[in-house]
Amino acid sequence: MTRARLKVLKTYKLYIGGKFPRTESGRTMTAQHATTGEHLAHYCHASRKDLRDAVVAARSALAGWSGTTAYLKGQILYRAAEIIEGRADSFAGEIADLTGQSLKASKSEVEAAVDRLVYFAGWTDKYSQIFSSVNPVASSHFNFTFPEPVGVIGLFAPDKPSFLALVSLIAQIILSGNTVVALASETAPLPAASLGEALTTSDLPGGVVNLLTGHRAELAPWLAGHMDVNAIIDASGDAATFATLQAGSGENLKRVHSHALPTPADWYTELARDPYRILDTVEFKTAWHPMGV
Repeated sequence: MTRARLKVLKTYKLYIGGKFPRTESGRTMTAQHATTGEHLAHYCHASRKDLRDAVVAARSALAGWSGTTAYLKGQILYRAAEIIEGRADSFAGEIADLTGQSLKASKSEVEAAVDRLVYFAGWTDKYSQIFSSVNPVASSHFNFTFPEPVGVIGLFAPDKPSFLALVSLIAQIILSGNTVVALASETAPLPAASLGEALTTSDLPGGVVNLLTGHRAELAPWLAGHMDVNAIIDASGDAATFATLQAGSGENLKRVHSHALPTPADWYTELARDPYRILDTVEFKTAWHPMGV
């Protein structure tokens, strides 16, 4: 008698501090195939406590990551691109199952994400040169203005394209030395959960990137009001979410920027590669140094 083998379905976890914890709330959600409705997997429904844990991990990693040389940051981002390239078929399959787009289109999205990581890896040792300045002053001093990372950044990713947009946003945030707490797409979260597996083998220090899956409406107020989050990038394109983030951030005057793009197709264009968006998560500092006689 031949018995049918039951497929072992993966349980997707959170990615916090370089580890893969289950949500402390015990809540999970079900991912279903976009066209057949087939049960694909369970994934975590992140809670307020999970968000706080992610912020603690991001803050702990900030000093080390911001002090890492620009060259090494670029090498680590490039290594992440290599790993995603090697797992392209797996990522593409997850995207296709959840979104209903063709496997070919999903593979193109993964390839675009790899190219985007390589692109931003190249900016790690260039953005400071381009956006810094030597200022004329009416005294015998050198006066320099240069960018430094803001700190811990909250990020809400859009639903489409779920993977390319998330990778693009994370890369432009961390290349300058920031750390990030990111909430993945609500409709296609599994590739984001798998992204943590790629990042943890890329030499990226634990806590630099923290990935949550769950509902924006539940987590937005707590992220906006968290006193140890320095800025928020909202690319969800959801007006209600952006309004919640703006209102909540008024208590501690953190930055809130919208990086939403008009259409999902725009994430494949120069709009998503705009280096000036790097400036939304840096602050400029000025130093004086006396001239020699």
